[in-house]
Amino acid sequence: MSAAGFLTKEQCDSIVEAIKSAELNTSGEIRVHIESECSGDPCERAVAVFHKLGMFRTAARNGVLIYLAFKSHKVAIIGDEGINKAVPEGFWDDAYHFMSEHFKNGDFAGGLVGAIVMAGDRLKEFFPYQSDDVNEQSDEISFGK
Repeated sequence: MSAAGFLTKEQCDSIVEAIKSAELNTSGEIRVHIESECSGDPCERAVAVFHKLGMFRTAARNGVLIYLAFKSHKVAIIGDEGINKAVPEGFWDDAYHFMSEHFKNGDFAGGLVGAIVMAGDRLKEFFPYQSDDVNEQSDEISFGK
């Protein structure tokens, strides 16, 4: 199964809607990337995808990538340097554990949507939504191999 065919259109739509909704609470930019396999460390792969997608191109350096390699059962959540300088260690732990629990039960879309909501709620404390906020990153899911 290809990464692009992993979720239904309805599931993809719910994830994109969750991103749009979460970004109404924060100036942070949230993206989801899905691919089938990750042979190495998922955080290292997420960093590579983050750079490939140009997620460092935000004014406040406040991009977040939620990465999933579904066949490899690997997931990562990473933030750009602006986020990493502002938030405490373990900032993503709750969202990571929420996703992991849902993924164990085969609820990938629910796990992603919940993690996105949690990320938006947590980010608004450090990066609140600004009235002049511009959507600097695509809300669409990106897919790898």
